[in-house]
Amino acid sequence: MNPNILLILGLIAISNTFDTARELFLKSAINGLDAESPRDIRSLIKFISRLLRKRRVWVGFLCSILSLLFYLLVLSKADLNFAFSLDSMHYIFIAASAKLILKEKVGASRWFGTLFVVIGIILVTLS
Repeated sequence: MNPNILLILGLIAISNTFDTARELFLKSAINGLDAESPRDIRSLIKFISRLLRKRRVWVGFLCSILSLLFYLLVLSKADLNFAFSLDSMHYIFIAASAKLILKEKVGASRWFGTLFVVIGIILVTLS
């Protein structure tokens, strides 16, 4: 296997890890708000204001930036079609993290769909 592919796979895994962390931080921040959905512009501004005071939102934003930086490194070393297909690994990471960390129910159909994503990633990597 080409050593460059191993580097690309590693960079994509790091980018996807930051993507997953972002989703976990943002979900935990919004769950911790305990607020009803905004009904008008005033309640929307109040909601956003409360949300922006959450440290986890800012950590999520930081994870987004780090993910983007690693993905830009990937794009500098790989074709877009290849990189974008492999970037789908975050679906696997997020499903597993939602189950293990957030204790969400992940049904059989979701796991089955995730399996198809894995098969697709393998096919793209081998082509």
